[in-house]
Amino acid sequence: MTILEIRDLNVRIAGSHILQGVTFGVAPHGVTALLGRNGVGKTTTLKAVLGLLPPKAELGGEVRLADAPITRQPTHRLVRDGLGYVPEDRGVFGGLTVAENLRLAERPGADPDYNTVYGLFPELQRRGKQRAGTLSGGQQQMLAIGRVLLNPNRLLFIDEPTKGLAPKVVGEVAAALHAVAQTVPMLLVEQNLAVVRRLARDAVVIANGKVAYTGGAQDLLDYTEKTKALLGVGKGEHT
Repeated sequence: MTILEIRDLNVRIAGSHILQGVTFGVAPHGVTALLGRNGVGKTTTLKAVLGLLPPKAELGGEVRLADAPITRQPTHRLVRDGLGYVPEDRGVFGGLTVAENLRLAERPGADPDYNTVYGLFPELQRRGKQRAGTLSGGQQQMLAIGRVLLNPNRLLFIDEPTKGLAPKVVGEVAAALHAVAQTVPMLLVEQNLAVVRRLARDAVVIANGKVAYTGGAQDLLDYTEKTKALLGVGKGEHT
């Protein structure tokens, strides 16, 4: 069973055929890691599902959420249907306070879950009046994740949550994601294979625009030769 099914996904941007028939499913529980070397189309995959490709991009294939077609649905409708997204660049509003960033993320008609957000990231509550642009990179990442967790989600897309963070903060973010994944399935793009090992049950690897591996995350990471061949690194390293 899957919560999300991607079938024969093709994306062309500015003449480049980035995704070439990508097909995989996301389990309805736990974390599915989307892996691959830099530039293979991991973020493009997320954006294709979420309707965030550039206007002139060419999109082919089918995406289904809980067996309902969602291909080419507008982003705001997908978010309303319970798809949460934490982008690689975090996307916080630097000129607004932490509290204002959180309030902007509240979905109309939903009961915002501040208890969960502040329980995972108490730093956000303490810094509610601080402008987001003055936060550290780790604190901004916590805010980006916290905004999504305010609302009920059926599936989370998390793109490079530990990129550029200090080791201690990596551990804090990973622990928070582990807690979240107990109740909400997650498609995670992550370069830190130690974090992948800690969080992911399933893995999908994209290489040369196509799916090169689907299966257990631990099976992949324990097979050093396959990890090196597909990702260019040994187990426990960064991609």
